[in-house]
Amino acid sequence: MLVNLNDVLLPAAEKGYGVGLFNTVNFEMARGVLQAAQELRAPVIIGTAEILLPYGPLEELSDMILPMAKKADVPVVVHYDHGLTFEKCVEALKLGFSSIMYDCSTDSYEENIRKVKEITKLAHLFGATVEAELGHVGDNEGVSALERPEDYYTDPDMAKDFTDHTGVDALAIAVGTAHGLYKFKPKLDFERITKIKNAIGIPLVLHGGSGLSGTDFQTAIAHGISKINIFTDINIAAASAAAKALADGKTAMTDIIPYQVEAVAEATKAKMELFGCVGRG
Repeated sequence: MLVNLNDVLLPAAEKGYGVGLFNTVNFEMARGVLQAAQELRAPVIIGTAEILLPYGPLEELSDMILPMAKKADVPVVVHYDHGLTFEKCVEALKLGFSSIMYDCSTDSYEENIRKVKEITKLAHLFGATVEAELGHVGDNEGVSALERPEDYYTDPDMAKDFTDHTGVDALAIAVGTAHGLYKFKPKLDFERITKIKNAIGIPLVLHGGSGLSGTDFQTAIAHGISKINIFTDINIAAASAAAKALADGKTAMTDIIPYQVEAVAEATKAKMELFGCVGRG
């Protein structure tokens, strides 16, 4: 069934478990994620991000994922992650996405509030939820890598002011994670998570989840994280499955596809078990 973030994250925040967002770029990945959710009776968030649109156009993905979400017998949020432009966020809403993230975290604080407040009012008219980011979660490499990530960590007092002024439904916070593959073991500021949770009354989101240890995930959830973003892990699982299929002598796409679907499903199930959301759907 198609739902929004509030439907899955408010119960998660109340009962102390996490729900994963699994970004996808094609049918095989989407099938694997939803297969895992239904097998484990777990709520799930599925979608894509603006940076991934070259690999899976927004309209094509919406035509594929939305019907699958509506047919599922567990709660499924279809989420547009890391929307970088107002226009693409609006397009996602018009296509039927039940949730969006408008990422203005690299703007000034005042501009972040102004832009997010504007999209939140609009999204709520669609019955959709909004996630924003305060602080900044960088990348592990490239132009978005941060030399001193701690300089961009989310301030608890600022988080309270930000959520009061914007009316967002969930807040992505910077506490030591980064997007992509980790070169070194990340060190998360768990106490900061607790302080932010106590300061604001909405669910918290952890970006850059792929590559964290099981203990990191569980400790972050125990301290107040309700939504965890995953892409790299299932992206690698799908590619590794294709390589294995070829090594096994499979030469046709029809032979390779089942390998990919099962690999994504298994990687997704492993995360769901860590997050504690099994049987919550």
